[in-house]
Amino acid sequence: MNTKFPFRRRAITAIVASVFILGACGGQGSESADSAPASSEQSLKIVSLSPTATEMLYAIGAGDQVVAVDSLSTYPAEVAPKVTKISAYEPSAEAILAYEPDVVLISNDMNKITEQLTSADPDIKVWTGAAAASLDDVYAQINELGALTGRVDSAEEVVTSMKSRIDAAVPDEMPTVAIPVFYELDNTLYSVTSNTFVGALLKQFGFASIADGVEKGNDYPQLNAETIVKSNPAVIFLADTKCCQQTAATVAARAGWSGIAAVANGNVVELDDDIASRWGPRVVDLIEQFGKAHSALLAKNATK
Repeated sequence: MNTKFPFRRRAITAIVASVFILGACGGQGSESADSAPASSEQSLKIVSLSPTATEMLYAIGAGDQVVAVDSLSTYPAEVAPKVTKISAYEPSAEAILAYEPDVVLISNDMNKITEQLTSADPDIKVWTGAAAASLDDVYAQINELGALTGRVDSAEEVVTSMKSRIDAAVPDEMPTVAIPVFYELDNTLYSVTSNTFVGALLKQFGFASIADGVEKGNDYPQLNAETIVKSNPAVIFLADTKCCQQTAATVAARAGWSGIAAVANGNVVELDDDIASRWGPRVVDLIEQFGKAHSALLAKNATK
């Protein structure tokens, strides 16, 4: 969530360039964590250099197998003692090998890290995967990690729960006219088009990005204030509340923005940067925020 997922400008290049090769990691799920002995898969030691993969591992109950994570893996709270200074973008093979992992999860193969690791230790498995281009990709990666860690059943339960919550959040009927929205990646006004993963999620609610067609061939264009004001988005989504300290108040204070429909009607939605930039189980939280924004907009329009 090609990457086609919402990311701040400083992360866009790395994520769009990432090549997440879904390895055929076979595995047998245990019948019960309490009644069955740990499988060989459940004994694997894992180093995760992908914040999204880290979230997936903890969601399926494999957090105890994680021995170290990269500096950006900050969720859930239980992962804190395992956070290292290892960069997901410029990983050090030496630093990774110090943890003696059986499996390393990466978000891309920068610095040819796969070759470095497997050359140093042919027994190491490197699991790689791209930022999701669809929800099906999200589900596939969760199930992939379920097989890798011997938690097939847990992974399926997570996926089933996600699908149920998404079904509940998405309206049955689409509006007859697309609703213009501005999705802000950072305070220099980078955005995403409807061709991106987040754009596809927005379309489920009848939202259309005002970034569409701004720059041919670029799904992460930088807009200017004049274009945004002229487009008059009905909703503004801020995916830069942490990185750039943007809020509904700071947006309203921007010169010329007070007249934008989203600002005037109180439809500026503050998102969590991390949730908005990862495609793990918490992508459902993002979709639910889109749903709440959609419902609030309809309610306000109904009272006019």
